[in-house]
Amino acid sequence: QVQLVESGGGLVQAGGSLKLSCAASGSIFRVNSMGWYRQDPGKQRELVARITSGGTTNYANSLKGRFTFSRDIAKNTVYLQMNSLKPEDTAVYYCYAEILLTYYGPVKDYWGQGTQVTVSS
Repeated sequence: QVQLVESGGGLVQAGGSLKLSCAASGSIFRVNSMGWYRQDPGKQRELVARITSGGTTNYANSLKGRFTFSRDIAKNTVYLQMNSLKPEDTAVYYCYAEILLTYYGPVKDYWGQGTQVTVSS
């Protein structure tokens, strides 16, 4: 079994910062891709940032410059440093991972339980 455990959400005033963490644990051969998405009620889940299997980090264009994605490969952990937060950043933030479970496969997608980020004006 694989688990993604997120932490770091909370309530912050506009202009403030938060740092999210997500650790993948369990029966993992290799983490192919890992990242963050967010979802507001009534809206589609959208990409925040993710690192691909090739090592490229993709950001939502609107978030570049304020959000910084990083990872610790050895710990199968990713981070999202969020600065200059705005009320429109309020959402549930979900960790995502595409994981190769054994050398022979399969590859499966996993989602964390989500962590609430609320930015007050």
